[in-house]
Amino acid sequence: METLILHSHESGPNPYKVAILCEALKLPYHIKLWEFGDADNGVKGPIFTKINENGRVPALEDPNTGVVAWESGAVINYILREYDTTHALFPGPSSPKQVHVDFDKWIFFLVSTMGPMMGQTNWYRHYNPVKNEDALKRYQAQAYRCFDVLEGQLKKSGGKSVLEGGFSAVDVHFYPWVWEYEYGGLSIETYPNVRTWFKGIGDREDVKLVYEKIPQGEKA
Repeated sequence: METLILHSHESGPNPYKVAILCEALKLPYHIKLWEFGDADNGVKGPIFTKINENGRVPALEDPNTGVVAWESGAVINYILREYDTTHALFPGPSSPKQVHVDFDKWIFFLVSTMGPMMGQTNWYRHYNPVKNEDALKRYQAQAYRCFDVLEGQLKKSGGKSVLEGGFSAVDVHFYPWVWEYEYGGLSIETYPNVRTWFKGIGDREDVKLVYEKIPQGEKA
């Protein structure tokens, strides 16, 4: 198998999702790190926007199939369909309909709600050029509401996995975003199942490897 090319940058959770999935499936991948901005080595520059017109990471190039994918959800779905042939991390065709729906709905909750609320919390805490405490408080409150929802779901598995039945691609989606909680000035102290889950996923060797590898990727 030829090596996949994962386009990333050092910060931001979405490329980490893809790398964790690659590690979990033992797929060879090479990390290429891009900067922000529109220079030749930037995600808005002329080279990268030929790979992803939206100028965002992650993007994935697969020399085995010629496929180019971007948006983390689309990249992960592609990898699962193409390489997780035993359905180790996502439901197989014989799984009950509810299992398929549960898999989809928790991923969509992350990508449409929890991820954006965490992202906006980080933005208003660190990057917004004008201090806006009202916006920060709003997004912090929404992020905590998402943690309330996640805590309730994790209670079903005793904090082992988002879906009952063990580690899956849903946990891959969630972990890098929850990992951002301290950066956003949030606390998970009042969420015992989130804390249990967070430690358990973080202790996985494939997850540890990703957080070592991405910062050492090849500079674009």
